[in-house]
Amino acid sequence: MTTQPSDAHRAVTITRTSPGKFRATNARGGTFDFGSGGDDQFTPVEIMLAAIAGCTGIDVDIFTARRSEPTRFEVTAEGDKLRDEQGNHMGPIDITFRVEFPEGADGDAAREILPESIRKSHERLCTVSRTVMLPTEVTSHQAE
Repeated sequence: MTTQPSDAHRAVTITRTSPGKFRATNARGGTFDFGSGGDDQFTPVEIMLAAIAGCTGIDVDIFTARRSEPTRFEVTAEGDKLRDEQGNHMGPIDITFRVEFPEGADGDAAREILPESIRKSHERLCTVSRTVMLPTEVTSHQAE
């Protein structure tokens, strides 16, 4: 059994700000607003996609930027929202990296490690995508 570090617990609280609009607050006091999709604010599904792309992007950036600063670094997460006998859920999610590095030895080193960095993030490191991929219990209840 692996011992969890003391900072393993994560929590986010959302507060309704108006009909269909909410504000998320983390333990450090950071906030962002989101909504149900009637305007340009992110929806919860888009936030999940951003979290997957962001998590794996951070992993890959850590590995590759040690060798060279990218000249382009974009990660796209996309998939179709499905409504079927299993209820509402996302179908397969595709993560696409568009990363470029400058010419030269450092850029070559970063390009060389890029595929392995993407693989390591996908298979082991990105907490968000790993959580989505693994059977992860989610419970909902009303506070007493």
